[in-house]
Amino acid sequence: MTSPRRNHAWIIFLLGLLSVVTPFAIDMYLPAFSRIASDLKTSTAVIAFSLSSYFIGFALGQILYGPLLDRFGRKRPLYFGLVLYIAASIGCALAHDVHSLIALRFVQAIGGCAAQVAALAMVRDFFHARESARIFSLLFLIIGVSPLLAPTIGSALVSAFGWRWIFFILGAYAFVTLLLIFALLPEGHTPDASISLKPKPIVQSFWVIFKHPQFITYAFAGAFSFAGLFGFVSGSPILFMDGYHLSTKAFGLAFAVLVMGFIGGNQVNVFLLRRFSSQLIFFHALLFQVFTGLVLAAGTRMHVIGLPATLVLFFFFLLSIGLSYPNAAALALAPFSRNAGSAAALLGFLQAGTGALISTGIGVLGASVIVTLLAGSALVALIVLIAGRTRIGELAETTEGEGVSVMH
Repeated sequence: MTSPRRNHAWIIFLLGLLSVVTPFAIDMYLPAFSRIASDLKTSTAVIAFSLSSYFIGFALGQILYGPLLDRFGRKRPLYFGLVLYIAASIGCALAHDVHSLIALRFVQAIGGCAAQVAALAMVRDFFHARESARIFSLLFLIIGVSPLLAPTIGSALVSAFGWRWIFFILGAYAFVTLLLIFALLPEGHTPDASISLKPKPIVQSFWVIFKHPQFITYAFAGAFSFAGLFGFVSGSPILFMDGYHLSTKAFGLAFAVLVMGFIGGNQVNVFLLRRFSSQLIFFHALLFQVFTGLVLAAGTRMHVIGLPATLVLFFFFLLSIGLSYPNAAALALAPFSRNAGSAAALLGFLQAGTGALISTGIGVLGASVIVTLLAGSALVALIVLIAGRTRIGELAETTEGEGVSVMH
């Protein structure tokens, strides 16, 4: 007979597989930007729109799957999402023009979003409240490590087989995950027919959350802060491969090292929360992010910093995001208990939507505005925080350890 501990190990493993579907879809093809642009006879800035379309689909998908996962159980919507993701991945691999690639990436995101939303929902299904915090931290760590592996794998695939194989591998990964989920993962939530799928009740529920002063302040401040990570992911191939002429392998290595800054910020935050409040950490991390972003933007504009200084500044910029966003998310969700799922879905929508806005701006305006947009988004976050705090009455505080590390 299988022990509960072994069952839990399998469940954690399967949830981990689901959690990295979207991070791999985002990060694995970054080293191939220049190769894709050359093959499809366009620029890397236009290829960046395929990343923007993924962010947009990921944002919309979170709103879509929340009610579906409650109404129909976890596995049926998950099956639908993974099948859609697999089909779209094959379509991306076979795309022969950039417009098809951009459209298919949107569809791929709608499908892939189901994996991440369902994984987070199922943590609460399978584990007790005390245990779920540890499982969340473990899953977020897995998500955080994926950007270290994905670009390296993507670089190897591009060098050996060509960029189209990246999407074939993404589809194959999702297919194997689908088979394992079907065979080994139990249904964690009984379908609830009382959950309404009509637009009006869903919109009303989201509107009540959206109007809350603490939510809107920390959700938007956190989203604009976190948009710096989305902007970095979108703009880094253009900046480092086109601007500094790094090779595919060198870019993959540089990207992995820089993402360590974000992961390091996440882990440092866990220790800081033992002594300081989420509110205090968020404010000072945001100040540091603005300072680093402005130095980076000014130095780039005046042509006084080279590649080494750019890498160092980006490392600290991402480290500050790793510190700021977990606390912003915890503070935004703190006022909600009964409708925490809807609040989390709305928070994810705002996060991904703001990231899509920044990455689209990079695609439209080109390489010259990458660091300006990153610094500007951090500055907007600080302004939103300062203005919004005047509207918050008694702050709903988070408990110690709530500001866990989170990622895309």
